Amino acid sequence: GINLQVRQGEMIALLGANGAGKSTLMRSLAGLHRPVQGGIHAGGVNLMHLRAEQIVRHGVVLVPEGRQVFPELSVLDNIRLGAFLYPQDVEARVEEMLGRFPRLRERLHHRAGLLSGGEQQMLAIARGLMSRPRVLLLDEPSLGLAPKVIAELFAALDQLRRENMTIVLVDQMAALALSLADRAYVIEGGRVVAQGTAAEIAANDALAKAYLGAH
Repeated sequence: GINLQVRQGEMIALLGANGAGKSTLMRSLAGLHRPVQGGIHAGGVNLMHLRAEQIVRHGVVLVPEGRQVFPELSVLDNIRLGAFLYPQDVEARVEEMLGRFPRLRERLHHRAGLLSGGEQQMLAIARGLMSRPRVLLLDEPSLGLAPKVIAELFAALDQLRRENMTIVLVDQMAALALSLADRAYVIEGGRVVAQGTAAEIAANDALAKAYLGAH
């Protein structure tokens, strides 16, 4: 029951209660789960039967829930791993990521497993950006982070949005996600139950009470 469209340069928020199917959808888009039926298209290419590493080549890049950095590798090596498809200009692009996430510069030669949760999340996003995504899928980036770190993280996402990066965002911080997004879909039980501009979804009190954790 999922039917959604993401236009170039948009930020889309996917909202819903725990267990609604948001992460399953994100993993399906990235090729980590195989959908039973339907179609997934990006730039005119059907991604439905491609493997995950082929989908990355078409520019659909997932920053997974739980960050999943390589804990024994340095911060620098984690960032460089994101460039395996596009090894040219790696050092210049690493420098761009350190400019985007200054905290990582201070930790550059530390093992990634020693970073705080917020720093690991910034590292995971930097690694994803090194893959030159046409569509960046962000699954629960604020999960388990302190409020100050969440604000810093969302400021970085807002900057990406201003640079016309196409982003699909799943996050439990529904109000914050809606403040950044252009449009939003609300998912329940693996189907879309509401959609509209972020402002329309945010202003719908019934939706807010039912799905977005508002009271």
